[in-house]
Order: sequence, then structure tokens, then C-alpha cells
Amino acid sequence: MKKHGFVIDTNILVSALMSKRGALYKILSLMLTGKFEFYISVLLVCEYESVLKRSELRQTWTVDEIDELLDIICLLGVKHEVGYLWRPLLQDAGDEFVVELAVTAQAEAIVTLNTRDFKGRDKFGIKLLTPKEFLQRIGEAK
Repeated sequence: MKKHGFVIDTNILVSALMSKRGALYKILSLMLTGKFEFYISVLLVCEYESVLKRSELRQTWTVDEIDELLDIICLLGVKHEVGYLWRPLLQDAGDEFVVELAVTAQAEAIVTLNTRDFKGRDKFGIKLLTPKEFLQRIGEAK
């Protein structure tokens, strides 16, 4: 049986680390269980690191703890080398590489809180899921 495969947008990880409750933290916890595949690229991991190490998160997470989480994500994530850039595609150029990863990996969807910045990705058949929709898709919604 093929596992579901997704690209997890950075805003999901940031929000999950800010609160250990709710759907977002559940997604982070499930990333570490193998319940679904999540796809990563060098650019996505670099963005994860850059954003997660900002000062607002460091009130509750140390740099060492964030590094440990990133190591686990790199260990468990399905790595993809994005060889072709589809730019310009989106209004927010900062999210282009997320769509390019999703296309390369043939992801089922991008899981994000920020659906408005991904207009244009639909020409590749890439779906967007909110955290709630994602948990429903993998059978983890209450």
C-alpha cells in the first residue's frame, strides 16, 4: 500500500512549535511516525532552519533542540533534487520552490496555512490542504 506523500509548508512547523496543542502539533508529531511520507529538498530544509531559528521561537526552543528536529526531518523526509524551475509561477516568489518540490516529488498536496500565496500551482494539478483537511485525508481527524 502506497503511503500518502506531501510537502509540509514552513508555516505548519512554525505554528506547531509555538503550541503543543491542536492540529498543527499533531501534524509535526505524525511526521515522525511514518504515517505518511513528506518530501524535502535542500531549499525547503534551509527555509525550515532559517525560519525556525528566528527569535520568537527561541523563547521556548533552543537552537540545539531545533537542530535536533531538523536532523530528524532530514533523516525521515523523502529527499528530492529539484532539477527544473517553473518560474515565475506564483505571486509570492518565495513559495516557488515549494511548488517545484511538489511537482518534482509528485506530491499529493502541499499542506499549508497560507493558501492564497499558492495561486497558480493548480496548472500542475497540485492540491492544497489545510491542516484539518490533511488530517482528514490521512485518517487522523477527530
